[in-house]
Amino acid sequence: MNNDLKYPIGKYEVQPFSNKQKEDWLLDIKFLPSELELSVQNFDELQLQTPYRDDGWTVHQLVHHIADSHINAYIRFKLCLTEDSPTIKTYDQDAWAELDDTKNLPINISLTLLHALHQRWYVTIKDLPDEAWNRTVYHTEQKKQITLWDLLGMYSWHCKHHVAHINNLKEKMGWHL
Repeated sequence: MNNDLKYPIGKYEVQPFSNKQKEDWLLDIKFLPSELELSVQNFDELQLQTPYRDDGWTVHQLVHHIADSHINAYIRFKLCLTEDSPTIKTYDQDAWAELDDTKNLPINISLTLLHALHQRWYVTIKDLPDEAWNRTVYHTEQKKQITLWDLLGMYSWHCKHHVAHINNLKEKMGWHL
């Protein structure tokens, strides 16, 4: 178990383009829904309402956050592929985590959404030609152009980052892995 509860797999680091890295990251996108579902399998309500770290979201909020984040990611990818360097909208993820859908809906709603969303996302990007990964979006919060390649890396990292939060919590609490 990594002792850094906020960044259990470390922070995302930009990687140079390679076909091997691309295939690995594409598999992260493809399999995140199954990995996330396995990480919360058989959780009871008390476990779902447990924060993954002090001052962190509950597992329940985290699952809904991943769906919210990846809906935005999918739209960002589609905009990047269909427009010339579009400006992407940011959102207040903490405020979204406090909305009624996140608070009141069971996590299976977001897990089901993620299965469908990731299948569409993966099919959209799996066969892109190498030059497509150089397309860019303008990120208003970071105030810079970001390539589709870097977006893929960031969201691959995001997949593994949050599954690690849950798995680290399970280990810390002695819940069956």
